[in-house]
Amino acid sequence: MQKSKRIALVAHDNRKKDLTEWVEWNWRSLLDHTIVCTGTTGTMVEKALLKKIDKGTKHPVSVRKLKSGPLGGDQQLGSLIAEGEIDLLVFLWDPMEPQPHDVDVKALLRIAVLYNVPTACNRSTADFLISSPLFTQEYTPILVDYSSYIERNLDRGR
Repeated sequence: MQKSKRIALVAHDNRKKDLTEWVEWNWRSLLDHTIVCTGTTGTMVEKALLKKIDKGTKHPVSVRKLKSGPLGGDQQLGSLIAEGEIDLLVFLWDPMEPQPHDVDVKALLRIAVLYNVPTACNRSTADFLISSPLFTQEYTPILVDYSSYIERNLDRGR
């Protein structure tokens, strides 16, 4: 990971307000990083950042917006994680509300764990991640070697 991180921000409908408040609180820290969001979360995050930035500054706000989670955005984000294009995930999901795309949510969280991407699922953990000294430093995560899985013998048992 470089000093400038590629940060994915995702929130279920009942948590979008929480994420927007978190972005508004941490906007200065987020500006030096690349932001990727799913669906309407991206529009909300972009508006929150633009609201905070002094109109006289030349600091660009760039939020890459993927599809909405239920429309494939979770899979798009999972693909970016698998390709090594996401360094940190803040995913404020709603544990009290059943999601029609629950399998996609589980798959996204699984792939984040598989690729050892620091992941926050609540505001407290997001606060800990963004306030860590590692947030603004280069960092090399330790990845599990899955080569034995990839190279396994599939002919056994025939």
